[in-house]
Amino acid sequence: MTRIYHPYTLWEEVDYNMWGTVEDTKGSLQAAIKFTSDHKLYGSFMIKVVEEWKYSCENALTDEYISKKAWIGHAAVALALKIPEHITRRAWGFLTDEQQLLANNEARKAIKAWEYNQVKNKGICGDVGGQMLLDWNP
Repeated sequence: MTRIYHPYTLWEEVDYNMWGTVEDTKGSLQAAIKFTSDHKLYGSFMIKVVEEWKYSCENALTDEYISKKAWIGHAAVALALKIPEHITRRAWGFLTDEQQLLANNEARKAIKAWEYNQVKNKGICGDVGGQMLLDWNP
């Protein structure tokens, strides 16, 4: 896939505090642990990221040098809770191996859905006829 760059001023993740700070670090960490340990809820927000964040997805998911699973996970927590990625990274260490496996499976599904839509839309992140093609089973 061709690398797509966008200036950070267009990245939706910035508006959701993905690279920011929080006042209650301990509370945010606990919230992130609880959120990421529920793979279905976590996965539903990963799908929301690929549906709603055109520029952030294009910028991050076409970058061959980043962990796409980590990025989509960080983005999902930012979208849901406005918790920055550095706290989400810490929360990940508190999950069991099984919770991490289930969360990674959700991340793979969201990334595949985004990639499928990229191909279906001829390289344009977004929707087809007003609806994402998320019924595709990766």
